[in-house]
Formats: sequence, structure tokens, C-alpha cells
Amino acid sequence: MNDNTRPVRRVYLVGPRASGKTTVGKALAARAGWNFEDTDATLTATAGMTVEQIVEREGWEGFRRRETEALRATLGRDGLVVATGGGMVLAEENRRMLRQGGLVAYLCGSVGLLAGRLARDPLAAQRPSLTGRPIAEEVAEVLTARDPLYRECARVALDAGDDVRALVERLVSLMEG
Repeated sequence: MNDNTRPVRRVYLVGPRASGKTTVGKALAARAGWNFEDTDATLTATAGMTVEQIVEREGWEGFRRRETEALRATLGRDGLVVATGGGMVLAEENRRMLRQGGLVAYLCGSVGLLAGRLARDPLAAQRPSLTGRPIAEEVAEVLTARDPLYRECARVALDAGDDVRALVERLVSLMEG
């Protein structure tokens, strides 16, 4: 858990795909006057490939390695809100960096909420399936496996179904102590 006596210099948002990490992260950064970074966007820009292309060429192991590098690059930067990829918490090294790096908030949502958002998301087709199963089954399977990992590194769990403004205000109150 985070040491509550130190000022918050970075906020990390963790959670599954479609939990709203990017949306909430951008809104929080604007509200706090901080910079925003999405680790998936950073690593795909650095690689010059989409997530699907990276996975196709380097496998999930190569993608996860790039994900760790993108997270590590955020650690020395203050005034930063970071939306992490849904699988960022899979590596123990990443969970440790998150816990030590700043305030970690888990945006959690029900299978129905997340699967519904993914079904409506035009970018969903560009995201490689993690299991090859129908989206609701995949979300349930992935959430069951990752929920304990998200909770392990998060200081707070917030309902991804809540209003973005309410989530931002809750995070600002946590940032201010």
C-alpha cells in the first residue's frame, strides 16, 4: 500500500479493458493540471505497431516486456496521471512499481458493464482476444484471474460505472490526502 504521508506525484489507473481508465485519466489530468499518459498508446507509438501487430510478431511475452518498459518510463515524472493496460498487473515487477510509484486506483466493473462497453467500442476489433472466447466469457475469465492482482496494488477500488466527474472528485480528494 502507498505511504499516505508522502505527497502524491503520480496517479496510476488499473483495471480491465473498458473500465474507463483513459476517460477518467484524461479528466483527472485536466482537473489536476497534470499530464496524462496511456501506457498502451505510448508503447504502440514507440514500437510503430498496433497491439495486434506486436502480439503477432513478438507474442504476448514481447508485448508484456514493452508494457513494463512503458511503466518504468513513468516513474521519474511528477504531475502525471497514467492509464495502464489491462494486463499491466500480471507481472510482479509491475505491481511493485505501481505500488511504489504513486496512488493506484482500481476501476472495477461488472462483467455486464465491461462486456457491453467492449461490444460498443469500435476499437474492440483491433484488440486481440486474450482467450478466443465470446466477449462476455472472456471478460469474466480475465476478471476472475486479474481482480486479486488489481486489488493487491491499488490503494482504492472505484466503481467504473460511476459518473466520470464523481470518480475524478474522489481521486482528487485522495490526492490531496
